[in-house]
Amino acid sequence: MGAAMGAAMREALGAAMGTAVGAACRGLLDYKTAKFALTRNRRVGLLHRLLQLGVLGYLLGWVFLVKKGYQETDSAPRVSVITKLKGISVTEVKDAGNRLWDVADYVKPPQGENTFFLVTNLIITTKQAQGTCPESPSVLDGICREDADCPVGNPVVRGNGIKTGKCVMFNTTHSTCEIYSWCPVENDTLPRKPLLAEAENFTLFIKNNVNFTKFNFSKDNTLQTNDPTYFKSCTYDPFFSPFCPVFRIRDMVEAAGETFGNLALLGGSIGVYIKWDCDLDHPAALCQPQYSFSLQDRNYNFRTASYYWDPQKRHYRSLLKLYGIRFDISVHGQAGKFSIIPVAVSLGASIALLGAVTVVCDLVLLYLDSKADFYRKEKFEEAKPPKDKAEASV
Repeated sequence: MGAAMGAAMREALGAAMGTAVGAACRGLLDYKTAKFALTRNRRVGLLHRLLQLGVLGYLLGWVFLVKKGYQETDSAPRVSVITKLKGISVTEVKDAGNRLWDVADYVKPPQGENTFFLVTNLIITTKQAQGTCPESPSVLDGICREDADCPVGNPVVRGNGIKTGKCVMFNTTHSTCEIYSWCPVENDTLPRKPLLAEAENFTLFIKNNVNFTKFNFSKDNTLQTNDPTYFKSCTYDPFFSPFCPVFRIRDMVEAAGETFGNLALLGGSIGVYIKWDCDLDHPAALCQPQYSFSLQDRNYNFRTASYYWDPQKRHYRSLLKLYGIRFDISVHGQAGKFSIIPVAVSLGASIALLGAVTVVCDLVLLYLDSKADFYRKEKFEEAKPPKDKAEASV
């Protein structure tokens, strides 16, 4: 009896497993689809269309038109800058006489760099020799009443030399410490007007080249012309001569929001920005630079000296405190060209946003609408398993 029951159970179990395996194999070829419920809710329908239009407007307007999301870009071009400044000025300085200034005198460092300094004003202290002399009364640590105020060997704080231990008369009204220094001490009388006022009419030639290596494309900012006199006679103007790379100093200063006279007196710093924004889906002739200028700082100066020997073999120097305008030239830009990869990425992102629109509308319909309970019942079906025979007989 027991053996018969065991055999029956094994047979039933084998049949059940066979049925399950068969059902699983048949299920591999089944196709399941979502169930949609059509609702006549105009508010949610209007929200759905508005969100869809927003996604479409974002794709066409912002991604494709504004950001050109259909292009592959190169935003790190290789750049080169060459500068040449031209102009001549004459200054008349007390104790130094008339002096002619050309590009070798008023441009620091030598030409060709993308950062350079243009001298516009200066203070000259001539025929300085190493020795002892009174410190300038404009230096607070150099003022004294007696020798004890000038400890020997101590440097003058923010001064010009080393104290010798003596307090001497600088003039009829001031006593200062005697120092070991280049004497006489530096002249600190600044001219009321820029000595190189003619520098406002100097011209700066900026030759710039960019190379977008990703697209094997290069371009420079000089006009391709057969006229050898063009660059000698043209001056940049954003409307009338946008392709001339020759700039007048006064125009650059005014474009930065300052007047040349004010900036030239005490010096300053101006940034020159060259931006390339090239759409390589259009002709290369349309790829042109855009120039902008900004005032970075006021009051800029430094000191330099020239040394010489007199016929008696005495060593002298002429000290120059130079005021002027520092120009910092920077180049940046990007190029774009059509590519199927960014198009696919942009379309994929937009399709994902459209899917998110449906999710948002479902949340509003099923949880925020006044008839949310009704819509939930229509959208979701509760699947109940059939009752077995034992439960049915109870």
